[in-house]
Amino acid sequence: MTEETTEPLGSTPYGHAEERARAAAARLTAAGVHGTALTWVDNAGITRVKAVPVGRLAETVRMGVGMSPCFDVYLVDDSATSSPHIGGPDGDLRLFPDLDRVTVLAAQPGWAWAPVDRYEQDGTPYVACQRGFARRMAERALSEHGIELRMGLETEWIVTRGPLPQTGAELEYPSTGPAYGMARLAEMADYLRDILEALAAQGVEVLQIHPEYAQGQFEVSVAPSDPVGAADLTVLVRETIRAVSLRHGLTASFAPVVEPGGVGNGGHLHLSLWREGRNLCAGGEGPFGMEPESEAFLAGVLRELPALLAIGAPSPASYLRLRPSRWAGAHQCWGLETREAALRFVAGGERAPEAANAEVKCVDAAANPYLLTGSVIAVGLAGLGAGLRLPPPITGNPVDEGIQPRLPTSLAVALGHFERSGVLREALGEALFGAVAAVRRAESELFDGATPLEIAAATRGRY
Repeated sequence: MTEETTEPLGSTPYGHAEERARAAAARLTAAGVHGTALTWVDNAGITRVKAVPVGRLAETVRMGVGMSPCFDVYLVDDSATSSPHIGGPDGDLRLFPDLDRVTVLAAQPGWAWAPVDRYEQDGTPYVACQRGFARRMAERALSEHGIELRMGLETEWIVTRGPLPQTGAELEYPSTGPAYGMARLAEMADYLRDILEALAAQGVEVLQIHPEYAQGQFEVSVAPSDPVGAADLTVLVRETIRAVSLRHGLTASFAPVVEPGGVGNGGHLHLSLWREGRNLCAGGEGPFGMEPESEAFLAGVLRELPALLAIGAPSPASYLRLRPSRWAGAHQCWGLETREAALRFVAGGERAPEAANAEVKCVDAAANPYLLTGSVIAVGLAGLGAGLRLPPPITGNPVDEGIQPRLPTSLAVALGHFERSGVLREALGEALFGAVAAVRRAESELFDGATPLEIAAATRGRY
């Protein structure tokens, strides 16, 4: 279910929405819902949650739910670090659910879900709220340039039987069919049908679902949305897949790699720029039909890719996936329908110019989707402001051409680029920028000297 509003929830605490929350609670109760999961995603990419009984939804909208800011410096293993502005046992925040996003969870009977915005105790927006950051960047694109962003994140996952071991134990996969094979779909037909059914019941428009390359791997793509909505959908889709998997006796992993040496899970981000209903990625005189604003935006993204990796490829495990000749986008280059390029342009064609978009391929599902969408907008706007132009596109494999710069091959190297990025520092603000940097540094140190198998085993069950 989705509640409608004429006011932009998230700009202030939601005390004014208490009456709406009571009506929503009544409808949730009538639908057999007893609890609402309230989620946010921390800087390590972990979806955290607090839940409230449906009967307390109105009070939650009025007063919020308490949660410590220390989770912004938690690591993937639930240990913690500290940063100049965030960390330690002091302080408290208030979590306010977005009533526009309240959804009855089809695969978790008796439960609903809503993402939250985070506020200080005095009602001011929390400066390190990742969802608020994504919203600010989207609003900035609209207010400064009249541009609306449409975004969508692909969801790839690998499914295994039983829980994922945190050791080198052999994994058991529920299917043996070939990559992209109908045989694998037939083996998993009931499972994939239940995923489609659950997503449809939740109002999620699925564009496609299919077996992927790695053993036990699948992918689902959903319709694009605004940047905050795209990040919300990513959380909802993953948790729906997780719940359906558990009901089938399976475990879904969205980690960058499940087994080292194999093809991992990407979290590719698709984006297009729109003004007054027109797609600026098509119909222009720039490369492959781009308008100049679209070219400048994408040039800004391409320029900042080494720094963006600290946002979009945030785990040491990410660099086990980000290898050449695996369609992971390991080189800092772009091209038309070139799946080895980190930035791939899709022209859409004469039949569907509205489908023209760009795909950032070098990112994975360990990323906080709100940080990712907001950061891509920030660097794109910097390119737009500077009037950047794209370099010549590549064709073929960048390895064969031998002249395309390789993106960072470790989290530590990506972190160095991130810390030198004035664009991202300004956009994120000192508190959020510092917390992200602290988490990346601590996770890099956490896995320093670990083998690829140790890194994969320690992280594959966390996302």
